[in-house]
Amino acid sequence: MTFAERVTHLAPEGAYHMLALAQALEAEGREIVHLEIGQPDVPTFANVALAGIQAIREGQTRYNPPAGVPALREAIAKDITQQRGIEVQAAQVVVGPGAKPALFFPTLALVRPGDEVIYPDPGFPTYAAMIGVAGGVPVPVPLREETDFAFDLEVFDRVVNERTRMIVLNSPSNPTGGVLSAQVLEHVADAAQRHDAWVLSDEIYARMAFDGVPVPSIAALPGMRERTIICDGFSKTYAMTGWRLGFGIMPEPLAERVGLLLTHSIGCTATFTQLAGLEGLTGPQDQVEAVMAEYQRRRDVLVAGLNEIPGVSCRVPQGAFYAFPNVSAFGQTSDWMATYLLEEAGVAVLPGTAFGQGGEGYLRLCFANSMENIEVALERMAGALTRIGMT
Repeated sequence: MTFAERVTHLAPEGAYHMLALAQALEAEGREIVHLEIGQPDVPTFANVALAGIQAIREGQTRYNPPAGVPALREAIAKDITQQRGIEVQAAQVVVGPGAKPALFFPTLALVRPGDEVIYPDPGFPTYAAMIGVAGGVPVPVPLREETDFAFDLEVFDRVVNERTRMIVLNSPSNPTGGVLSAQVLEHVADAAQRHDAWVLSDEIYARMAFDGVPVPSIAALPGMRERTIICDGFSKTYAMTGWRLGFGIMPEPLAERVGLLLTHSIGCTATFTQLAGLEGLTGPQDQVEAVMAEYQRRRDVLVAGLNEIPGVSCRVPQGAFYAFPNVSAFGQTSDWMATYLLEEAGVAVLPGTAFGQGGEGYLRLCFANSMENIEVALERMAGALTRIGMT
């Protein structure tokens, strides 16, 4: 079958591929510890779920404005203004079914065939996918372990130019857990303004930082609000992955264009889902804080345990809920290592190359799992890795 060129580069997300392999082993009776899928292990908070249920009972199951329910757009604008120091109006907020529309649709609206788009490598696979679908030229910039997985600014300065239409940032990062410093953001902002480039800032993990580490937004820097798109959502912070609720914040003219893309592709996001999100945003936040404290406790155990395994080294992630250990000492590819750990240890992890070639030599482990499972995974991994030795 012949397909349009715009989709020939698309490939499955590595997490879903590894999940399928793990589930196949489970069907054979194997016990697998799942550290591959990046979603909270806690259920949707009770007040949020009940708000969604109540909305369905009240008949909130009909069409609504494509850009989102007005009350939710207003609440998002207020929250972002308070949390990140960026003056946001409701008209700048576009709600979608998940955060991915806030990545894909602004890219479709802005990137023209042949435009260059800089993005992090390793990084979320959708970045390269959306650039290709829009007809843009993907320009990966490596994230360096020695700088806590910040942009390699020397490479960035070499590749940014007058053809750069967009720069994609992600902080805290999937898969590395790194947080971009104010200094790095200022460097990128200066380049964006000099070259008249847009910045697409994926801030889905902005509420998920540890040890009091600040998570600044590039949109708060002088001159950046009018050229920045913020992508965010409810999946991670409020344990709402399956509800599919995200949003983008962008200059109003772009928000109108993205709203039209939503109109002609999705129509609208479910009303009851949006009302559940509204409760999450405006209701008590103590559950969010409690879950984050538990993630930090799990992070500390996982990272310490990984660093005790000969041949494994792992920096302490500053945000999100991922560890990104370096396993290059074993002399095998990341894909081989992930497959080996699944088959021999019964631990499902992702190869770093599921996030780009810059992830070679690394694995991604999600610590949004029980402490018991994390400890079992560490014991199994230690045993399996000692059997293959180092180069």
